[in-house]
Amino acid sequence: MLLENSFKDFGKGQILSLKNGELIFKLDSFKENPIIKPQDIGLLWYENGTRKIGAVFNSGAEIFNDKIILTPRCHKGYYKSKFFDEKLGIERFCLENYISEVWPLISEDGVHFKRFNNLVIRGDGTEHKDFTYGIEDIRIIKVEEKYLLVGCGKVKPPFKGEKADRIAIYSTEDFKDIKYHGIVKSFDSRNAVLFPEPINGKYFILLRFYPNIHLDYLEGGLEQLLNPSKYEKYWGEIYRRREETLLLEAGEFPHEREKIGPGPQIVKTEKGWLLIYHSVGEISEEICEIYGVKKRIERGYSVCAALLDLENPKKVLRRTKYPIYIPSAPYELSGNEEYPVDVPYVVFPTGAIVKGDKLVLYAGAGDKYIILLSCDIKNLVEYLWNYCK
Repeated sequence: MLLENSFKDFGKGQILSLKNGELIFKLDSFKENPIIKPQDIGLLWYENGTRKIGAVFNSGAEIFNDKIILTPRCHKGYYKSKFFDEKLGIERFCLENYISEVWPLISEDGVHFKRFNNLVIRGDGTEHKDFTYGIEDIRIIKVEEKYLLVGCGKVKPPFKGEKADRIAIYSTEDFKDIKYHGIVKSFDSRNAVLFPEPINGKYFILLRFYPNIHLDYLEGGLEQLLNPSKYEKYWGEIYRRREETLLLEAGEFPHEREKIGPGPQIVKTEKGWLLIYHSVGEISEEICEIYGVKKRIERGYSVCAALLDLENPKKVLRRTKYPIYIPSAPYELSGNEEYPVDVPYVVFPTGAIVKGDKLVLYAGAGDKYIILLSCDIKNLVEYLWNYCK
């Protein structure tokens, strides 16, 4: 009951008008954002007497025993740096000397979180040797009575080379006993999101083959995810037919120019499967103005949405022309004294909860914090249906 009452207080989202007369949907940002800061859960260390603050971000989310459980990636002991991205031809921020862990958190109201049993999911070689450079960005997908935890296992140090990402799979029923199932060795991919139920007998999965979002199905059923090494042939087939499985292509809009990727778990609605995804590109001055940002964002992560057909999810019914949320607060932009950030201009949605009429998104901000965004789910779906044909 506490959770339901808390969700009632979250914002409903807004439809606003751009100067060109087109309508834009804007998720509401919770007034107490960021709801989780690194220092809240002890991600601190000292160097030469100076206090350093770690990072907690990009968390999956799900309801567990009428509470909210999160699976954020956490790290400390690192330092910030820059590198030249040859693919983009620009200098970018990066982090050096870290291996991400996942620290499950729990909350009764969806806002105030604490560690859950001091549990840690590690990808540093102590539990297996499939990947040894960290586990990142776990999504939680509830399938029947089992929670699947699907993340990105790093086979190379972060920012140190391409083809370093592997789909890593865990499962649990109680978030105490977490079973590791292995990685998908056949290809480089992150942001893998399984549909929560079969459609016409098939389990579909969203994948990001850079720079686009793809949709395919598991020929081996759920077992293909729970026993990936046994089904290497089927995973290889998914990679070989990737040109046929393109769902959403990057580059159609300026804010999606660089890349796009699946966000949190898929949400079933009356009008279709609601897909929340992230995009990277240029955010125009006109959009920024709506959010109170004074100038365009040259390269930023934003939140977007699409509706997929309930019976044939390969069919895209609607897709937003404009982001439904962009970086706009100090902890999402370039930071300030109160809220330093590690990577500027980032909002990255990875967890979605529907309770009553509310859709609540848990997103990473500035690669350092967790924020809460919300709307009335009917408002968002109706906006997509009426204005995003």
